[in-house]
Amino acid sequence: MVRRYAYSTDEYNVRNYSTLFLGMLAFGLLYSLIALLSFPLLWFEQNHPGAYILSYADAFWALQMSASTIGFGDFYPTSQGGRIIVALMFYIGVGIVGFIGAQIASKMVGFADTNVRNRELRRQNDEILSHNKELEHKLDLLFKQLERRSVIESTHSSSTHKAPTTRQKGFI
Repeated sequence: MVRRYAYSTDEYNVRNYSTLFLGMLAFGLLYSLIALLSFPLLWFEQNHPGAYILSYADAFWALQMSASTIGFGDFYPTSQGGRIIVALMFYIGVGIVGFIGAQIASKMVGFADTNVRNRELRRQNDEILSHNKELEHKLDLLFKQLERRSVIESTHSSSTHKAPTTRQKGFI
């Protein structure tokens, strides 16, 4: 197997991505989105009357809480644009946080290791296909033997089976 940083390939050339790599990628994506979306959230909120989000740290915290679905309620958007950004982060964040949780659960419990099952099924499939080819070869040989035997029997029976020319005594 060829080992790489992000994934390894098995004997069937299937990429098996590292759980650590996928988790770190998802975590980096999540916090990059939070960091980027904090700027427009702050822009919408800082000049809105009655706003609770007044600094970049407040915007970052609000988006982090919405992505994790905790939402303490200490910082929440009051403008329409801020609400849209927080809702967007909620929907995206729930998916990413759920993916990270699934990666952790998969690594700890190991209940869904489909890579091993797929390899076993491919190996079994290869064995079945090779066995089928062997059976086809044996059937071809058997058919050839039957054809030869039928040709021999048909030539033998046509040469030995002659119509009687005279009637023999004692036979009806």
